[in-house]
Parts: sequence; C-alpha cells; structure tokens
Amino acid sequence: MIKVLFTILGIFALNTANTTLVIDAPENGEAGIVYYGPKIGKADMEKLAAAGYHAQGLYPAYGLKGTTETAIAVTQADGNKTLKLDVCSVEEGSWEGGRTLTVISKDPAYPITVRNVFRSFEEQDMIETWAEVTNEAKATKKAPGTVVLNRFDSGCLPIRVGDVWISSIYGTWANEGRVATEKLERGYKVIKNIDGVRNSHTSHSEVMISLDGKPEENSGRVIGAALEWGGDYELRFQTNDSDYHHFFAGILPENNEYNLEAGETFKTPALAYTFSDEGLSGVSRNFHHWGRRWRMAHGDVERKVLLNSWEGVYFDINEPGMDQMMGDIASMGGELFVMDDGWFGDKYPRLNDHSSLGDWVVDKNKLPNGIGWLVKQADAHGISFGIWIEPEMTNNPSELYEAHPDWVLKADKRDNVYGRGDTQLVLDLCNPAVQDYIFSIVDNLMKENPDIDYIKWDSNMDMRSRGSQYIKHQSHLDIEYWRGFEAVCNRIRAAYPDLTIQACASGGGRANWGVLPWFDEFWVSDNTDALQRVYMQWGTSYFFPAIAMASHISATPNHTVHRTTSIKYRIDVAMSGRLGMEIQPKNMTEQEKDICRKAIAEYKQIRPIVQFGDIYRLVSPYDGKGFASMMHIAEDKSAAVFYWWRIANFYDEHFARVQMKGLDPERMYKVHELNRIDGFPLRYEGMSFSGRFLMENGLEIPSSNFAPAELTGDWSSRVLYLEAE
Repeated sequence: MIKVLFTILGIFALNTANTTLVIDAPENGEAGIVYYGPKIGKADMEKLAAAGYHAQGLYPAYGLKGTTETAIAVTQADGNKTLKLDVCSVEEGSWEGGRTLTVISKDPAYPITVRNVFRSFEEQDMIETWAEVTNEAKATKKAPGTVVLNRFDSGCLPIRVGDVWISSIYGTWANEGRVATEKLERGYKVIKNIDGVRNSHTSHSEVMISLDGKPEENSGRVIGAALEWGGDYELRFQTNDSDYHHFFAGILPENNEYNLEAGETFKTPALAYTFSDEGLSGVSRNFHHWGRRWRMAHGDVERKVLLNSWEGVYFDINEPGMDQMMGDIASMGGELFVMDDGWFGDKYPRLNDHSSLGDWVVDKNKLPNGIGWLVKQADAHGISFGIWIEPEMTNNPSELYEAHPDWVLKADKRDNVYGRGDTQLVLDLCNPAVQDYIFSIVDNLMKENPDIDYIKWDSNMDMRSRGSQYIKHQSHLDIEYWRGFEAVCNRIRAAYPDLTIQACASGGGRANWGVLPWFDEFWVSDNTDALQRVYMQWGTSYFFPAIAMASHISATPNHTVHRTTSIKYRIDVAMSGRLGMEIQPKNMTEQEKDICRKAIAEYKQIRPIVQFGDIYRLVSPYDGKGFASMMHIAEDKSAAVFYWWRIANFYDEHFARVQMKGLDPERMYKVHELNRIDGFPLRYEGMSFSGRFLMENGLEIPSSNFAPAELTGDWSSRVLYLEAE
C-alpha cells in the first residue's frame, strides 16, 4: 500500500528497530536529510531544528549548487548543464521487511523526474536507497529529447564533522580483504574501481564510518555503507568548510555517461547502510543478518564441507585421480567434491590457461566416461559433486572464438587486448546472443547431469578492452554488461533454484552485494596461507558473513607464499568460515587425515553457530598485539565458538587475556577445546564459567601448542567451544 502525503513541516521519518532516518521534503523545495542515527521519538523529532540539526541535500543536483558536491549531473537535450529538483510529492508504503519512503522531485523547467526511494529492513536495522531518473520528454524526429546522465549516484549521507574515521577494504590478487583505517580530513577521499568485471580486488564498494574517533570493534557509533553493484563504482567523501562530511556512492561516472532517451527511466543500484553504537562488529552483525535474510542465495541453508581439486592437481584432471580425491574427502567426513579447471576442450584440450575457454565439452582423453560417471562415483562415495566453469570468458584458441569473434569485448578499429595466458578474452554480455550462450552452459550441464550440486563460477580477467561490438553507445558498456549478467543469473536461478553457486574471480574479485543475490558464497582469495587469511578474512567479515566466505585447508609449504604452518593452524583458521579443503589428500600423512577427520566432525557440530551466528571481533590482527581473536555466538546465546590465532613469533612475548563479548552474563558456559593436539588438556577443559566472568575477565590462552614437533609450528592457535548449561 502506498499513499501520497505532506505534513505542515514536510518532515518524514523512516524507522527500523533501533535507528531513525529523518527527511525534510518541503513542497516545491529541495529535499534534505536532517538526521540519521539512534532511534528517536516524535517529540524529539519535532525539535531537531531547534537542536541545530539542519537538512543537508538528500540528492543534490549539479549546476546551481556552487561548491557543494552533487549526486546527479545531466546534460539536457538542449545542452543546458543545470538541474533543479523541487519536491512535488512524497509516498509512504510498506513491504514484507519494513517500510518505504519515496521523495518525488521534478525540474520546473525541464521534463526530468527523480524518485529517491528509501526502504527499511526493520529487524536488521538496514536502509536501502536508490534513485529512479525519468526523462518525461516526448521524442520527435527533430527533437529526440535525449538527456545525458553524467553522474547518477545511488545516494548520499551527510556526516557531522567531528573525530570521524573511515575503515575501507583494499588489496590485490592473493592479498584481498585488507583493512585501511584513516581519519577524514579536509579535501576529498575517493575509492573507486575500474576493473569492469571484478570489483573487489584492489578496493571494495563498502566502507565503515566511525563517528567517535579511531574505530573500536565493540564500542562507538559507526555507520556502515555498501553499494550493491558488481561493476565499476565510486565512493567519495567531500570535506569542505562546512560542518559536514558528505558521502556519495554510485556507479563510476567516469566514461559511463548514460543516454537517457525520451520516456526512459534509469534506476541506480541500491546503497545499503546501517548504524550501530556497538562499534565495527555491531555494524557487521547488521550486515550479516540482512545479507543472510535478504541479499544472498540460500542464506538460511547450511553450506557443505568440500574438497576442491585445484591446488591438489591443477590441470591434471583424470578419472582415477578424481575418484581418489572423492574417496579421500568422503573418508574424512566431507560432503562435496568440486572438480576445478582442466576438464574440457575437444579441438583445443584445456592443458593450461592458454586455450579452450568457451568450449564446454568434456575432454574425452581425460574423462572418457564423461561428467555423468563422476557424478555417479561421487554418489557411490556418499558425497555430492560440483564443477568449475568460467562462462563469461573465452580464449582465442577455442572453437567458440573461431565461430563468434564478434562475441568478445573489443573496441572498433582496435586489436584484441588479451588477459591471462595472453589469449583470454571477455565475452560481451551486452549481446543477448551471448547471454543465451552463457545460460546454455549451465543449462546443458544440469540437463545432462541433474545431480550436479555445486558450480564454481570463475572470472579471471578484467574489462581490458573498453568496447562492445553490439551496443550503440559505448559509454553504456559497464551498465549493459551488468544488466546482461543479471539477466543470465535470473534465468539460471529460475531454472535451478536449489543449485549452489560460488562466485570466484581470480580469488576474491567478486566479494560484493551486487552479485550475491544469485550466489551462495565467494572465494575469499587464491591465497590459502592460513596466516595471511587471518588478515584477509578479518577485513572481509566487516560486511560479509562467515557462511559466504569459502575458507580452505591447504598444503604446506603454501602454494602462494611458500610458508609452512601446522595442520592445526590451517584448520583453526579455516573453521572460522565455510570450511573446505584445497589439497591433494593422498599427499597427506595418515595422522593429518585423522586430524582433519576429527576437525570436520567438530566443525559440523559448530557449523550452525559459525554460519548463522553473530560475529564479535575481539582483538584485531591489525592492532600489532601479536595475536588475533574473534567469536561466533548463537543467536539465542546458547553456544559460542572462540578463536585465538597467534600471528607473530618473537621471544619474550606476553599476550593479554581476551575479554569475550556477546555472551549471556547470567548463564554458565562449559568450555571444550576443539582440534586439540596438545598432549594434555587445558586446565579449564570441561569447566563452566559464567558469561559475566568470561566477558569481564577471559581465560588464559597458552601462547604455544604443546604437541609432537611434526604437529606444531611457528604460529599456534586455539578454538574453544562454549556451551551454555
């Protein structure tokens, strides 16, 4: 139900369980945001102006604003660069998860209408906002009425000047999810992505804004914001001589001008944001609750423990080897085997990364009995089967490219620009024929092998050639690519709603809320080194829940950084996400297999807590204290998992006790160590402590493991299971 309304003051509120957004929308005036923060009542709301809370532009337009940063900029059909947005009406409504508030503004001189939509997720304390820009002109042959959108942000937020800090996520291949923290000072802070296909390697489209000084994990007022978009983006903060930092987020406008035809509406991706007075972890919990409930595929379904073949055998795919790996993971209690790259290609067999992408037919020299035989073998072992594909890509040595050279991204009058292996190319998802083809890859696999349980969907190249051989307006490339991607994913999900799909993009290149509606999880990084994963998974957890974070036990020395860590340390880190293995089991010792068998069994016991519980990050690896610690806690506080990882190893180190968080202070929690390798139990093994004691004091964690030399290493770790009595 939607109703149009005005109040005398033009003040409107959108509430969640614990927050309030207040908007001033005066008729024939400019809309503004007055307040966003802890929930307030009507009496206080009416006195906001007297308290000094003044409206800041809700969606400021370019051309009549002086030095103020703007959220939208257009070139009118007659060349005029200005836009004026006067409120003409406000609509309120409801939906399954909360309320909606839509501010409708029109330009008094030009046929442009903007709808700024706000949608609340009441239980999760989240708000989404987006803009719908409509060109109301009527086209004629002499006057087509096209308006060019030069900037079209999803939304903006005013942040009152104070001791404001931001925490953002950055990295590169094999080093994703790193945390950068800095104070907001005068000038501009810009975070953007220009990859086109993968948008979370070098930076993320999410940011934490701490309002009370340097960020704390479990205290202080924090706003978290995330742009729900898979392509190029720009986040920017303007701090000028006013009392506010102005935060804007949207599709990267650089070289992405959009030609809005007469009668057309352009809808931006949503910007999601939340507020918590419980620090960074409080914001994370809101995002995790929201994501699992509303924004990711199968967010309420437990993820299986799997073995992926990549680091175990790379391209050396064959039937005996796959059967051996399936038998091994089944014997250790795993539930799923995923065959990675190297299984396909007829004219051009996939022997390395230089050929064959696009030719999704089984290489009969490697797999003479086809995928169906592998699926049956997996079933015989009592596990499920999954498979790797890279459907958005091709190589120039491929039958697909020979048949359809016009299907790749390529600028007119330019040669192909190659990626991985100096042969890889990106398919043009702007083209409906390419969309049909990509859908057919999944459709054919599933029709021929309906018992396939899992697809690993990879994407190993950026949009290196900025040109489409299909679309008219080349500046629409990024937008049309992602519209095509969405269309394909919608078709796949409609046809195969129960299929588990992982978003992999040279590792963690697609850890974003723009793709997760169609994907169940993402590959955090191609770097599986446990020590570096502590840092990467820490930052990734700022916005994404453990259920979405694929975290695997791999071999040592690690294949990326060549570091040697103990099997326990690798397990203890991997158990903080969606547990899996990335290893050749036949190269493991029987002792290592036994340890993994026990760990998988114990992970299944704590899986509901890890995958659906509340995160409390306690001691950050970025704080230089020599260790890191965090917890996952069941929503009803009936159980918890406590993690402690040593990340430095110097003589004469002394580590502080960790005060736990999030427990019920009045309940008693029995302590049990998971994955124990020590020759004797911890002193408090099997003992019970009150939640209050654990949160006010904590337990002494030995800084080393006391076990045979072959099981220990330079970095020790502990995982404790706390069960309420």
